[in-house]
Amino acid sequence: MVPVPRDLPLPLPVPEGFLLFLIVPSFLLHLLFVNLTVGGALYSVIFEITGLRFPRFDRLARLVSETITVNKSMAVVLGIAPLLVISLLYTPQFYAANTLTGHAWAMLVPLVSGAFLLAYLHKYTWDRWQGRRKRRHLLTGVAMVLCFLFIPLIFLSNINLMLFPEKWSEVSGFFASLRVGNVFPRYLHFLAASLALTGLFLAAWFGRRNSGVEERAPEFERRELMRYFYRWTFFVSCAQFVIGPLTILTLPTRGLGASVLVAILGGAAMAILTLLMLWEEIQRPRLTMGWRYWVITSFFALTALEMGYGRHRYREETLAEHKRLVQERTLDFQGIESGTQMLIAAGLGSGESRTGPPSGRTVFLQVCGSCHSRTRPVYAPALTEIYELHKDHPEDIVKWAKNPGKKRPQFQQMPSMDHLGDEALEAVAKYMLEQGAPVVQKASASKN
Repeated sequence: MVPVPRDLPLPLPVPEGFLLFLIVPSFLLHLLFVNLTVGGALYSVIFEITGLRFPRFDRLARLVSETITVNKSMAVVLGIAPLLVISLLYTPQFYAANTLTGHAWAMLVPLVSGAFLLAYLHKYTWDRWQGRRKRRHLLTGVAMVLCFLFIPLIFLSNINLMLFPEKWSEVSGFFASLRVGNVFPRYLHFLAASLALTGLFLAAWFGRRNSGVEERAPEFERRELMRYFYRWTFFVSCAQFVIGPLTILTLPTRGLGASVLVAILGGAAMAILTLLMLWEEIQRPRLTMGWRYWVITSFFALTALEMGYGRHRYREETLAEHKRLVQERTLDFQGIESGTQMLIAAGLGSGESRTGPPSGRTVFLQVCGSCHSRTRPVYAPALTEIYELHKDHPEDIVKWAKNPGKKRPQFQQMPSMDHLGDEALEAVAKYMLEQGAPVVQKASASKN
């Protein structure tokens, strides 16, 4: 059984088509600066560790660290639009995943704040924390990197979880969500992209004429440094041709439609052309290196756009059936709500009708069915389990419903149903036991 929440019957602030048009470019722009932040943090700490033996790399690490704080600010600002868009287009799925990942999702803001403070501390204590204090400075950088690595893992697990409503009943917390779908291949793909894109960015950043790198790190010549980061980009991008297929092969096939495969294959073809141009650029003489930088960057951008569109199409096709069920559930709820308002307007109670009180089935579907399924525990015990516990004492179900306690840590405490009245609760208890009874016993009862 797939949990199907109802949607909020509120109009979108802008046309849905505009949101669908906006989601891919806004997310990719945000992701670019997330990649540059994570990649910059990784490069900075890697070079600082290398600098313990080769001091020139410590100076290079310091120059890299100066880019992190700017890129992280851009990542935060540009993250507002895609977060709002995805929360509008996939409200039930997105907020269900937020709830299931629980404390980890709530920790995002403190983690981001902590990562930013560590990045500034790492950047501005470089001269002061030398000698005996060098270890303290390096540990600050490692803590910064760990924060920057954990933040996208939380977000990725949340975005991944929203694609699998049928798994929601099996998830209780962040670590359980990591077992759903293919979180780790996608995360590895993200880390490789961070190193590749940051390498391409640093090639231009240090390769420009007014970079000042030759004055602050005289052991490095700017064009050779450009070649060095070109190589990082090339070899990490080559690794993506292993990580990418692994990511696709571990995806559930239900969302791999023709449009998704065309977009992914188109992106792969573009990536091959990009790598060929990049390798040719690496082989160029020092004085002519960098002339094709913007062509290579443009091809990288087209590759990312193809892949981003493919990812969006996969999300749409995967959630199409669940979105249809949510829409049906929402219409059913609105029908029940309208009917209740009509009864109240006619002078009747919400649980009454002109021919008598509602049946146990009606009350169960309106009040209890969202938590209790027949055979599988969703948000509460299944009816088959309730049958085994209370088949000889239906009155115990009524007593529990009127004054429920909390016995099982995996479920939220049930609210009191005393307001429904004894007659309605007795009818519900009878209906629940009928539905929870074994199939053979129900068939025998129907013959009698």
